[in-house]
Amino acid sequence: MKHTLAVLVENKYGVLTRVAGLFSRRGFNIDSLAVGITEDPTISRMTIVVRGDEHVLEQVTKQLNKLIEVIRVTDLGADESVERELALIKVNTDASNRAEIIQIVDIFRARIIDVASKSVTIEVTGDANKIKAIQTLLRPFGIKEMARTGKVALTRGSKSS
Repeated sequence: MKHTLAVLVENKYGVLTRVAGLFSRRGFNIDSLAVGITEDPTISRMTIVVRGDEHVLEQVTKQLNKLIEVIRVTDLGADESVERELALIKVNTDASNRAEIIQIVDIFRARIIDVASKSVTIEVTGDANKIKAIQTLLRPFGIKEMARTGKVALTRGSKSS
């Protein structure tokens, strides 16, 4: 089972290394990691997706809370949060298949953000299933490059994480 953790940390150098090192030392694998500054420039938010049972989640949370730079750790349940990923996908194209690619982009409410003579770059946001689905449909055209962010998430409503 995958768990999404929102980890608020002090925005200082080396914090990411300490958090990643903690996972490495304890043998926990990070499925996804996204880090960015919050509305407060002294605080960063890490969205970490970790796979494991409730025992693993408890151990990860306890170990994270031991780090001095960690302010708060919140387990974001799927029903209680909104989450998105961003992917940039560069696809081979020519005059014969360009219309079909544009149609796929429209269906997924994605955007073409760069056009070249032999490729287009597509921006798509959504959950992991949406990104996987568009990737599957674009694969036959030839994906030249792809970059994905990790999952970012916030709690629903006025509650903060």
